[in-house]
Amino acid sequence: MPSYVNPEKCDGCKALDKTACQYICPNDLMVLDKEKMKAFNQDVMMCWECYNCVKICPTQAIEIRGYADFVPMGAQVTPLRSTDSIMWTVKFRNGMLKRFKFPIRTTAEGSAAPGGGFETKGDINSTALFTEPASTGMAEVFTLNK
Repeated sequence: MPSYVNPEKCDGCKALDKTACQYICPNDLMVLDKEKMKAFNQDVMMCWECYNCVKICPTQAIEIRGYADFVPMGAQVTPLRSTDSIMWTVKFRNGMLKRFKFPIRTTAEGSAAPGGGFETKGDINSTALFTEPASTGMAEVFTLNK
């Protein structure tokens, strides 16, 4: 189910130039209705259901129905984002609540090594992957004889 905005909760991110959901949506689907100052999904058929807008919304106004492989049928999922983690609240059909907290990052911002600690090759035209052969544990990259 694509994302939908609860207009009672949405404050249009306090009338900034761009709402948080507009900023984060990878498919540029979220827009701000300038008259009502409320965000909405302009094309629900194109929604990837990636949860980015749901996680970033400061007022928790955006919801997506959870899939059965994520939560049981009929349950509601609400993420609450903090600076270092996301608290997922699952409300089951019987009213029971469960909360799960997951870290957003495991490294300080800007400190992640692109090569993951492996020696990297600088030739972008190479058929090898960025960290091969070091990451595969091989002495050299396997090639076919011609």
